[in-house]
Amino acid sequence: MEFADLFSLLEARKSCRSFQSEVPLKSEEIKMIIKAGQQAPNPLNQQPWSFVVITADETKKKLRQAGEKAKQTVLDKGGPGWVGGFSVDFMEEAPLVIAVLVDPRKGGLGDYFNQPVGSIQAGSACLQNMMLAATTLGFGTLWFTFFDPAEVRPILAVPDNLEVAGLLYVGKAAGEVPSSRRRESIIYADSFGVDFY
Repeated sequence: MEFADLFSLLEARKSCRSFQSEVPLKSEEIKMIIKAGQQAPNPLNQQPWSFVVITADETKKKLRQAGEKAKQTVLDKGGPGWVGGFSVDFMEEAPLVIAVLVDPRKGGLGDYFNQPVGSIQAGSACLQNMMLAATTLGFGTLWFTFFDPAEVRPILAVPDNLEVAGLLYVGKAAGEVPSSRRRESIIYADSFGVDFY
């Protein structure tokens, strides 16, 4: 897929929630997406990430159950009612899920100055790169965080020393993917509250 520039690629990346389950990704495409993730900036170049490539229907079903459980938890705790109508069907439709795991011990020097989330920040940049790469290859993606990590950890046999930064759902979109409306940016000059012109 061709994009005129980075800005058109950024606009083309949308959150896809409906996939063509019968169109799998090739091994080389998966490797290209992961390699793009590995190019992300990260503290001290410690590269805190590892990846679990998920294609098995049974595993995707268990991840969906974790998503459904998270939905119910939100509702049980008085969260917004619209959550009840949020469909997680795509969790079994997508032909590919990539779990991005990060090692909190590889977060740079932040522990010395009250900034302990370097590995999660790196994992987030990694996920963004992967979504842009998948978009370039013609696939839809969804960065999914609507789960309790404690529920996902045993499904994927994630060791206790790693954290789940997110699940990336990837596949050919089933139909047109709607654009998300973006609010006007809030920009200040030099310090918070000072108007930027």
